[in-house]
Amino acid sequence: MTYNLQKEVNEAVRAGEQSLSSLRRVLKSLDSARNWGVFDMFGGGGLTGLIKHARINDATSNMNQAKRDLQIFERELQDVVAYKDIKVEIDSFLIFADFFFDGFLADYLVQRKINQTRQEVEQAICHVERILSDLRRYN
Repeated sequence: MTYNLQKEVNEAVRAGEQSLSSLRRVLKSLDSARNWGVFDMFGGGGLTGLIKHARINDATSNMNQAKRDLQIFERELQDVVAYKDIKVEIDSFLIFADFFFDGFLADYLVQRKINQTRQEVEQAICHVERILSDLRRYN
């Protein structure tokens, strides 16, 4: 392998590792939101809803960082392999509905969205891990 290709592979691996770290932070914050969401669904009250939404906000912030890291990873991969960007967001209407209606149905819909987003993040983690595994074979 040429020096330039090796350099590109190493840069892609570093960017991929950063992306994995960011995605795992998203997963951790979604797990926390999910746990608070279950409590909220079964009568946790207003404070529980506030805590759940704080955790959703943490997840959103972490997701934004993960998106930036994935974009860097994608740029680093352009000369090495193809990569598919991931776009995951929690619907702001569901958050509004959860606060406004504060009932089981709204809580359920938010909980479902948290779980769906969590699955997508897990898939992204697997995808990045597969790419990193392929890249490490170059070394």
